[in-house]
Amino acid sequence: MSSYYFSKELKGSFQEAVDRITALLKEEGFGILTEIDVRETLKKKLNIDFRNYKILGACNPPFAYKALQAEDKIGTMLPCNVIVQEKESGIIEVAAVDPVASMSAVKNDKLTEVAAVIQDKLRKVIESL
Repeated sequence: MSSYYFSKELKGSFQEAVDRITALLKEEGFGILTEIDVRETLKKKLNIDFRNYKILGACNPPFAYKALQAEDKIGTMLPCNVIVQEKESGIIEVAAVDPVASMSAVKNDKLTEVAAVIQDKLRKVIESL
């Protein structure tokens, strides 16, 4: 376990992992605001062949609102990114940012409380994969 993310490896297809994490995030109150297909972008912009890799921008609206009320510049760190990458054929890694670690630079107790709740929710999602 790293200091700035939670992760878990799965066996199966890349798309199954994307679908599964999206559904589990939804169960915890997160919607996907952005989806960046890194493989497609690198191919299009640089003509580089890259592994399957998506960055999902996950947002839990009530907690995002609380974070914005606590700290008006916190939008620079939103949404919470979750990645899905194919490490090798049939081996998929899903990782989510640890919001407590990412927001530790901001000295704001109200924000720390919100980050701790989101940390618990994201950890629960990753562990339940």
